[in-house]
Amino acid sequence: MLEENVILVDTNDEQIGLMPKLEAHEKAVLHRAFSVFILNNKNEIMLQQRAHQKYHSPLLWTNTCCSHQREGESNIQAGSRRLFEEMGFKTELKELFHFIYKAPFDNGLTEHELDHVMIGYYDEAPVINSEEVEDWKWMLIEDVKTDIEIHPEIYTVWFKIIFDEFYHYLEDHKI
Repeated sequence: MLEENVILVDTNDEQIGLMPKLEAHEKAVLHRAFSVFILNNKNEIMLQQRAHQKYHSPLLWTNTCCSHQREGESNIQAGSRRLFEEMGFKTELKELFHFIYKAPFDNGLTEHELDHVMIGYYDEAPVINSEEVEDWKWMLIEDVKTDIEIHPEIYTVWFKIIFDEFYHYLEDHKI
């Protein structure tokens, strides 16, 4: 399988090139990404546990799904595609905000992303893709915040950063 390219961007989210995903993470080059948060009618977030065979952050808990846009794909199209690929369902997504973060991994790779954060609502159980997702669960937003403080080691590096931004966005906005 060919390695996917990521979209290299400047700080204004203007495309400046393409690069293979692994190379972009090795060189810590700023690229476009997205993070999807699915909530249910109880205000719980659907979390996923990354599959055990993932090349980084295996078995760690993270948001419902996240990945990279493909060239020519809108943020919402990318989020919907990946949500279906990983979690096996479709729902309407809305982009809330975007921000830039940089997070190094223990294995020498670095996430340096202009991340588009999206939200959607769904009340059913997902049909997870076991190549991508080990497990899933619903958690109240406040419980996630507390659990990250108590057990930061069971969450992905990027989720801890993105969740903090998401949490503060929810404090400041009615959605």
